[in-house]
Amino acid sequence: MMSKLALSDDILLRVEKPARYIGGEVNAVIKNKAEVDVRIAFCFPDVYEIGMSHLGLQILYDMFNRMEGVWCERVYSPWVDLDAIMRKENIPLFALESQDKILDFDFLAVTLQYEMCYTNILQILDLSHIPLLAKERGEDMPIVIGGGPCTYNPEPIADFFDLFYIGEGETRYGELIALYRQCKQEGAGRKEFLKRAVGIPGIYVPAFYEVSYGEDGTIASFRPAFEGIPATIRKEAEMELSHAPYPLKPIVPFMRATQDRVVLEIMRGCMRGCRFCQAGQIYRPVRERDVDTLKSYALEALKNTGQEEISLSSLSSSDYTKLPELLDFLIEDCSQRHVNISLPSLRIDAFSLDVMSKVQDVKKTSLTFAPEAGSQRLRNVINKGLTEEDILHGSALAFQGGWRRVKLYFMLGLPTETNEDIVKIAELADQIAATFYATVPKEERKGGRVQIVVSTSFFVPKPFTPFQWAPQCTKEEFLEKAYTVRNAIKEQLNQKNIKYNWHEADVSVLEGVLARGDRRISQVLLKVYQKGAFYDAWSEYFNNEKWMEAFAECGIDPGFYTSRERDTEEILPWDFIDCGVTKAFLKKEWERAQREEVTPNCRKECQGCGAARFGGGICYEAHHEDSD
Repeated sequence: MMSKLALSDDILLRVEKPARYIGGEVNAVIKNKAEVDVRIAFCFPDVYEIGMSHLGLQILYDMFNRMEGVWCERVYSPWVDLDAIMRKENIPLFALESQDKILDFDFLAVTLQYEMCYTNILQILDLSHIPLLAKERGEDMPIVIGGGPCTYNPEPIADFFDLFYIGEGETRYGELIALYRQCKQEGAGRKEFLKRAVGIPGIYVPAFYEVSYGEDGTIASFRPAFEGIPATIRKEAEMELSHAPYPLKPIVPFMRATQDRVVLEIMRGCMRGCRFCQAGQIYRPVRERDVDTLKSYALEALKNTGQEEISLSSLSSSDYTKLPELLDFLIEDCSQRHVNISLPSLRIDAFSLDVMSKVQDVKKTSLTFAPEAGSQRLRNVINKGLTEEDILHGSALAFQGGWRRVKLYFMLGLPTETNEDIVKIAELADQIAATFYATVPKEERKGGRVQIVVSTSFFVPKPFTPFQWAPQCTKEEFLEKAYTVRNAIKEQLNQKNIKYNWHEADVSVLEGVLARGDRRISQVLLKVYQKGAFYDAWSEYFNNEKWMEAFAECGIDPGFYTSRERDTEEILPWDFIDCGVTKAFLKKEWERAQREEVTPNCRKECQGCGAARFGGGICYEAHHEDSD
């Protein structure tokens, strides 16, 4: 039975897309409150249709709701129109399923997927009537937990969270909830619960750690404030992926979500070792799901949702060892049901193109390559195992297969980049266009030209990558690089076939501050939120001036976090976290990058990164083969 809606019809008629706020979707979980003793509000701090596309939320929602006595509901950031009404009319933020206010819950669990949503976390707390700073929350307030990739440097938002769960959610939440129940029964308060929670692996309580700074602004020390608090927190990894909970009845949104499909996570981790990529390091070791398990998941989830598309999700789908078998099965099953298959993160080779021509309507779609850098030299620096030959050969095969549109993704501002590397972006795009004219005979072009879309984003160094010590470019340097690409494209023979887009520089610089910031950044976030900033991930609402004012008022120079090169001996804000990959390995990779040396992928040769101690995945395959 659906409870009464938190918003009146009058308000729902005044806001854009009222379906964002009413709940009641197919497969949403409704429980009897009398049988529930722990309530979790799971929050994705962005608008409904973005949050609904997120697999991690669906996995944990399903996992929590399978637990006896636990009810997990969802909450998203209200869009700006409703936000204004809720503030004006003093309506507290509520969860979708029960429509109860967030204050009635035991936990508010926030998933942290990207840095630019940090101001939205403050919006969620504020609209929920929860004090923004953790130290100001009383006994009757929900425990605010953060999880997700951004917890690998939680320091910029440490002041707003009671605790962080570092790593994959499948492993320790059962223990945390059992501990919470026990504390509740004993009448132990909030602080006692947090004190005991730090004994659970993967749990970080910022209030129990002290930071001091040197005169140069770097961290002088970071240590536990009490006895018995761990100095290092090791991430949690689910090593039995094929047996881990997986949502076979994912919630089907009432309105179009950004990605409206069944998502099948085929593996976790990546063996490629690109030096700019955080996900490739923090999700090690590489673990695959069993192919028969995936086949049954696919059938079950399609049956339970009626979705018309299934997407295979991973960081590098081509590396899944049973991909041909899984695809043959899906192609046969899905063609009978008229279900589309989407395959992100494929490498462009003969196998992938063969698959794509089987699963895609060729005329509609474009092919995506991510060379990341224009020159081979710079691709070696970033360890992107893709040669010019691979790219041109893949393009030729694609053009023969009937593709006419190619998207190319590059980064500007990578370590050691020169002007020559930048101009090579335009030259590579031109070579791909030339490949089209060389490959496709005139009579087969049907008057159609090839279209090449070049997109550049600006490089942001991330924690736990070999580039965590690298300086980031300034806004002016970034823009100059973008203009260099634009001008170089105008000089190419096939310039009419090439379109160029680039990212906003202001946002990239700010993302760099939030990615590698320390606790002092919390005060800037608080200040900029008070100036009215949120939805910073949306270019129409991002206001760089407000941010620069906030930095100035807090006496903090953003350049300290972005444009200086860090010494490899400096204490970094995230050094207390053990992500499985050792600092010594990252250091070695940083040195190899500067020498332009390529590191082979994990299947070719173990690099001793440290992830083998989790006792599974690819590392384990290799070790077992050695010992046989």
